[in-house]
Formats: sequence, C-alpha cells, structure tokens
Amino acid sequence: MIRYARPSDHDPVRQLVADAFGRESEARLIDLLRADGDVLFELVSLTDETLEGHILFSRMWADREGLYAALGPVAVRPDLQRTGVGSSLIRAALQAAREFGVEGVILLGHPAYYPRFGFSAEAARQVRSPYSGNPAFMALALEPGAFDAPMTAAFATAFERV
Repeated sequence: MIRYARPSDHDPVRQLVADAFGRESEARLIDLLRADGDVLFELVSLTDETLEGHILFSRMWADREGLYAALGPVAVRPDLQRTGVGSSLIRAALQAAREFGVEGVILLGHPAYYPRFGFSAEAARQVRSPYSGNPAFMALALEPGAFDAPMTAAFATAFERV
C-alpha cells in the first residue's frame, strides 16, 4: 500500500532513510525540508503497517510561472531494495505531482536508474543550476513545454545545509 505520509511516520521514516543510505545526511535533509516548510508531499510504502519505503517531493524556485518540484530522496528498506518498492513509489509520486499541478520535476540521481521513469539530462539542458551539465542532473516535464525554454531553478536551501 502506498499513501501520503503522516506525522506519526516521521520517526520511522527517519530511521528507514538512514538505514537505506547508511548515513544520516538524507534523513537530516528531510528534517530540514519539513522544518522549512518546503515539502510538497511525501509518500510511504507499507505492508501490514510495516514501513518499506519513502519518497519526498520538495518545491523548487524557478524564474518563471508554474510549480516545479525536486524529487528526493527516495529510500527503501535495505532488505527490500531491488524488489520494485522504489519504482512503485516513484510512479505513484509522479502521479501525485501531476495532481498537485507540478509542471516539471528535477533531480540529482543515478543516470542509469531514473531514465526508466522518463528523466533525462537532455530535458534539463535548458535549466541553469549549479548542477547543470552533471549527468546526474535530470528533469522530467509533466506538462508539455515545461523545460523547452531557458530557466533558472534552485533547490530548497535545505539541500545546501546538509
């Protein structure tokens, strides 16, 4: 089952994210994004109320009209990685982003993993950012033309503080 995260999920999510990445920085990022009010939404994956995975979308700042979001982090319990939990979360979150009215999504992620969901460095080529040109800097237009013209985009400041 995939659902929106609740406040009661915050502590278990923190532990899951730290376990999934083997370090605290991504869990701290989530804490900072929540504290700053920059979270658009979070989803969790559960089986019988046991947390399996988590995904977060945060707002981005762009020099144009429209809502743009950053995807990440995505975390799956270590014993369930490579079982489809992360893919299911990403697909559900992209659908939720469409429902939220997000025009485009940007991420820093593994260049061999995220293209299966439609992300590409090519889609991000018109986006000016400190990460521009990095193969891990990818975008996905949820609305036609979201990334067709040059734009400047910035991640939430929490990304700079972890």
